[in-house]
Amino acid sequence: MRFPLMSARRLGLPRRAVSQILLTQLAIAAGVVVLATGLFLAPLSAQLDDQAMRRALAIAQSTAADPSIAAGLLGSAASADSPVQASAERIRRATGAEYIVVLDLHGIRRSHPSPDRIGRPVSTDPGDALAGREVMEIDDGTLGRSARGKVPLVAADGEIVGAVSVGIAYDSVRDRLLGAVPGLLAHAGGALAAGALAAYLLSRRIHRQTRDLAFSDIAGLLAEREAMLHSIREGVIALAPDGRVRLVNDEAARLLGLTPDSTGTFAGRPLDDVLGAGRTADVLSGRVTGRDLLAVQGPRVLVANRMPTADGGAVATLRDRTELEHLSRELDSTRGLIDALRAQDHEHANRLHTLLGLLELGLHEEAVDFVTEVAGGHRTTAEQVTEKVHDPLLAALLVGKAAVAAERGISLRLTAASLLPDRLVDPGGLVTIVGNLVDNALDAAAGAAAPLVEVELRTEGRTAVLRVRDSGPGIPAGRREEIFTEGWSTKQPRAHRERGLGLALVRRLAERQGGSARAGEAADGGAEFSVVLPEALR
Repeated sequence: MRFPLMSARRLGLPRRAVSQILLTQLAIAAGVVVLATGLFLAPLSAQLDDQAMRRALAIAQSTAADPSIAAGLLGSAASADSPVQASAERIRRATGAEYIVVLDLHGIRRSHPSPDRIGRPVSTDPGDALAGREVMEIDDGTLGRSARGKVPLVAADGEIVGAVSVGIAYDSVRDRLLGAVPGLLAHAGGALAAGALAAYLLSRRIHRQTRDLAFSDIAGLLAEREAMLHSIREGVIALAPDGRVRLVNDEAARLLGLTPDSTGTFAGRPLDDVLGAGRTADVLSGRVTGRDLLAVQGPRVLVANRMPTADGGAVATLRDRTELEHLSRELDSTRGLIDALRAQDHEHANRLHTLLGLLELGLHEEAVDFVTEVAGGHRTTAEQVTEKVHDPLLAALLVGKAAVAAERGISLRLTAASLLPDRLVDPGGLVTIVGNLVDNALDAAAGAAAPLVEVELRTEGRTAVLRVRDSGPGIPAGRREEIFTEGWSTKQPRAHRERGLGLALVRRLAERQGGSARAGEAADGGAEFSVVLPEALR
């Protein structure tokens, strides 16, 4: 691609792309006009030659058909005042031919426009005409170059007695050809002007589209774009308006586990064919809308965002969240442990005081029974949770929440139907959802006569279903959608902390994964929150 640019610099051509395109188009238009003119003139010249020869032949045939010519040839000598000369000159003047020459069987002229040449042999071979054949040709004679027609001269008895040769000056043919040139050039000039105007309009459009960049600048920008797209550590997929793939950078191919086809590219293939049916294709194609949408492709959890382009296509970006899962698990586990320790701080202090009092009173057996009961209660709670919830992050959260609930005098338990395997796509997101719903349920059940919070975690295929019920006052039917609005809360805000974010965050996380979050009424009259997360399991 460098050679045209180098040649342009050597020739001193402009560097602007629009100027080079305009000059190139003008040169092409001019070349086409010249070529078309030449292709038109070449057959025109041959056509005019053919017409002149046929005209000469027709005059020769008409002359030979005159019986007085053959009779005069047989009955008179070769002279300037012979009847043959008179008839031939009459016909020549009437037809506009350059010459009409009547010759006998010996090739001697019996007529000629120059009387002094009568009685002399002709300058060209008359053998074909005397043999009975008609001849058309362009040839040189004593009167110059001419278009000729030669026919045999036949007497009344059918015997060949001579020949008639008619010539039309070649200058008249050339004059007709040159006469056609001005009109042809006028048409060619009009075509060239129309081509120049079209080239100018097209170059102006290209000028707007290329923003007056040189070809070298455009090539540099393309090279930089390719280098940037394939070097960044974020997946990028460009889509055409019809959903076909325009570009997939190296990181996107790695994250999605894609293998190029035999051409080494994904370009031109429909997105659904490249990725297969599923949530990832729905998110990238725009069938599912939103920001920071979660998608699962193979073993990876991806965060996808999609931005439409002006031509109706789109550019989608992908970030790998799988690599952050271990850090997220550790952080959430630590946070749950801190919450549990904070909740148990006062309870442990009271129990230690009780144990100390029993020991000071010498009630050693009662002290042993008390320690056994306390330790067994916590062990039983932890075992019950880990039997039903196999994900360690969620199990730790629920054990911690159970300790908080126990301190507040609230019973927190899992339903018998609860069973959650350790194959979650986004355990951190589910921890956030469960934590917020359990916290709200503990607050709602705190004032009840028999405070109770019940948690159900189960799966249906790859779909995770979460329900949290409390024994609180419940939620009026008219406000069950309003509570998910960001900033809505019935609680007094703490210092430097906003309220009304928990339930809004729950719905946002659920919808980001293609699920839903709803509020309803529990069987015992309290509130029940249901969250459905499709494709939540690997």
